[in-house]
Amino acid sequence: MFEMKDCKICGGTGWRSMEREGFRTVEICECRRPRRDEDWWLARARIPKRHQQCDFEQFHCLNESLQHAKIKARAFVEQYPLAKEGLLFLGRPGVGKTHLAIAILRELMLQKGADCLFCSYQDLLQRIRESYDPVSLNTELQVLRPVLNCDVVVIDDLGANRVSEWVEDTVTYILSSRYNEHKPTILTSNLPDGGEESREKTPGGKYRVSDTLTDRVGLRVRSRLYEMCDIVSIHADDFRQTVRAHSHNF
Repeated sequence: MFEMKDCKICGGTGWRSMEREGFRTVEICECRRPRRDEDWWLARARIPKRHQQCDFEQFHCLNESLQHAKIKARAFVEQYPLAKEGLLFLGRPGVGKTHLAIAILRELMLQKGADCLFCSYQDLLQRIRESYDPVSLNTELQVLRPVLNCDVVVIDDLGANRVSEWVEDTVTYILSSRYNEHKPTILTSNLPDGGEESREKTPGGKYRVSDTLTDRVGLRVRSRLYEMCDIVSIHADDFRQTVRAHSHNF
C-alpha cells in the first residue's frame, strides 16, 4: 500500500514547494490531500450559506484600498503555512471584510487541505455562555476545542459585544492560545481603530465620537492583536448599499 513517506514529490513531508504569482509558497501534496468535495469543506468550516459563494474572483476592487486588501488576502494564502501573522480586516460595514476572510478559508481548504473554521464573534460568546447552563449538552471545552485547534480560524465582527471582564478574559485566552501554538487567526471588525475614523457625523451635521476597537475588546486583546495580526484597513463605500441603490434605478 502506498504511504506518504514513499511520495517522490514531497519526500514524505506532505508539502511541495512551488512559486505562484511571484510568491514562494508551499502547497499540500496530492499524497496527503483528502478526497473531499467543496460542499464537505464548506460545511465542515461552518461557513453560513449566505456567504458560501464568496471567493476572490467575485471580490470587486473598486478602489486602491480594496485592491490592497485583496493582495494581502491572496498573499496570506500563498504563503500559508509559512505565514507567521494572521490578518485583522478593519472597515465600515459592507466593504467586503467577511467576503475576503471567507475567500481565504475557501482557498486554504480546497487548495491546501487546511482545517478551517468560521465563527461569528457574538455567536461564539453566546455558545460559551450557554455551556455554563447545567442543562446544556455542551461544555465550554467542547465549544472552544475547534476554535483552538483548527489550522486557521476566522472570527467575524470582533467587538460586536461591549467589553466586560469575562469577554476580555475569554477572547484573550482564545487569541493567546492560538498565537502560542503558531495557528494564524483572521479577524474582521466594523469598529475604527481610533483617530479620525472614530468620529461619526450625525444627521444634524455634528460629530460624535464612536466606540473604538479598544473600547469594545479591551487593552489586553488589542495589544495581542498587534502582536499576532497584520492590520488591513479598508476604506470604501458600503457595497451592499451601492448595489441596492443601483438596482432601484432599473
